[in-house]
Order: sequence, then structure tokens, then C-alpha cells
Amino acid sequence: MTLSEARTSTALTPANPWAMVPPLGNLDAYITAANRLPMLTLDEEQRFARQLREDNNLEAAGRLVLSHLRLVVSISRQYLGYGLPHGDLIQEGNIGLMKAVRRFDPDQGVRLVSYAMHWIKAEIHEYILKNWRMVKVATTKAQRKLFFNLRSMKQEFKAEAENAETYRETLSEHEIDAMAEQLKVKREEVMEMETRMSGGDVLLDPAPSDDGEQSFGPISYLSDAAYEPTRVIESRQRDTLATQGIATALQELDERSRRIVEERWLNVNDDGSGGMTLHDLAAEYGVSAERIRQIEVAAMKKMKKALVQYA
Repeated sequence: MTLSEARTSTALTPANPWAMVPPLGNLDAYITAANRLPMLTLDEEQRFARQLREDNNLEAAGRLVLSHLRLVVSISRQYLGYGLPHGDLIQEGNIGLMKAVRRFDPDQGVRLVSYAMHWIKAEIHEYILKNWRMVKVATTKAQRKLFFNLRSMKQEFKAEAENAETYRETLSEHEIDAMAEQLKVKREEVMEMETRMSGGDVLLDPAPSDDGEQSFGPISYLSDAAYEPTRVIESRQRDTLATQGIATALQELDERSRRIVEERWLNVNDDGSGGMTLHDLAAEYGVSAERIRQIEVAAMKKMKKALVQYA
């Protein structure tokens, strides 16, 4: 073998298996390279898996991962209809593949491709559920199963329809019953998941438009200041001052001053009008209206001082 041939042979089989993967940033080049990577034979797969398990050989792990990158690409294509980037789906699937390689037992009698499919799909499912909407649409195991089966079954119903162009996206009663029976869930759960999937994210407080005007959003009619913590505390303090606080402040006044304040501000007639006037009180006590006003002002100042101390 000549020196040139040796260099060519070394370039085709690099010591570092990860060198066969193209640089990040070009998804098409990555997919092309992943599909060109050689598949492992059963003996090679068994040997690399034992090297990883017994000796923690990372190069062996790299060989196992690289040979199954095309599997991740293939599985990720099944989830392109959820509107998430293909590159992100592949990335999450690769995480699942690496978890499968770490846990793979070559003595179980199954190929890595069969074992890894579960882990790849599990990571992609979790990514979709977290990023498909701002609010997670499925939390329980039954809801997750329903979420991923609902869309595929709707596609089947659409394909079976005589006229796919006029097919209604909204599920009919017959389709709801068929889904509930096939997935072994209640029809109410199918209807609820259909409602969740058909709805979209709505910004509570939209950003201003290009012309600088504030856009109208749900925050305009959903906010309730009555339950805002600061408002609740302030309301309780006002109620306390209006009852116990005023009662305490009135005790600081002499009998005449207390009656003038009560008749002027606290006693309300049945028709909603106020109590006695300055002239009415002046006639009762045999003094001028100006004297009643002076007594009232002095009493108010004394009560205000008492309320400040009470608060």
C-alpha cells in the first residue's frame, strides 16, 4: 500500500467516530450524512454494547449511536405535523437514543433498533407536550395517549371520507364514539382533548401595534383588582378604620362634640340625606352656627389624631 492509499484509507475510517457527523447548522447535510453511516452487524452491535457496559468504552457508545442516527431521523419525520422544527425533533430523539444506548443490555436477545424506538419516541413526545402550547395540554398517561392518537385517527377518518376536501375538521358524534371505543376512554375525554387541540395560545396582554396604539387583549376584561393582594389588604384596613377605628376615636371626644359629629356625619336618614344641619344643632344648644362649626372642626382634628394612632 502506498502512502497516498494509506492516507485515503485513514480518512475514510477516522479514529474518532463522531468526526463522520457534519458540522451543526446544516440540517440537510446532517440527514444525508446520517443516512450514509454504515449499519452495524449483530456481532458488531453485541461487541460494542459489551464494551460499553463492562469497560465504559465511549468510542463503542459512539459507534452504537452513530449507526442509529438514521432511525431518529426516520421517527422524527412522523411528528412534523405538530409545527415544531425538524432539527429540534431530531435533537430530542438523539437524546432518547443515547439514553437507550446507555441502558441497552446485549444479553436480552433483542436488537438495539427495537429497544431504542421506545426511548426515542418518549423524548420526542415529552418535547412536543412541553412546546406545542404555552400551557401543557396533557398531563396524565391517558391524556398523553389520547393527544398523540387523536391527530392520527382524524387523518384516518379524513382519508376514509369520500370527499376529503369537504371533510369537517370538527369531530362528528360517530367519530367521537369510535375514538372513545378504540382508545378505551370516555367520550367526554375525547371531546375535551379535541377542544384543547383546536384552541390556540392567546396573549393576555398583547404588544402595542406598529402605529403605537395598545392592542385589545383578554387582560382588559379578565383582570379583577378586587382580588389583588395589595387591594385586599387596603380594603380590610379601611373596613377596620371605618368601624373599630371610628368607634375608638369617638370615645376621645366629650359628649357634645361626639353628638355633633354623629348627627352631622354618621346619622343618615332613610331617604339617604344627611343628619342635622349646623343651624339645627345651634338652635338645640342655644349657640351660633359658627360655634357649632368650630366645635365640629376641633372634634374632627382630635378624631384624625386618634385614627392615626389606631392605624
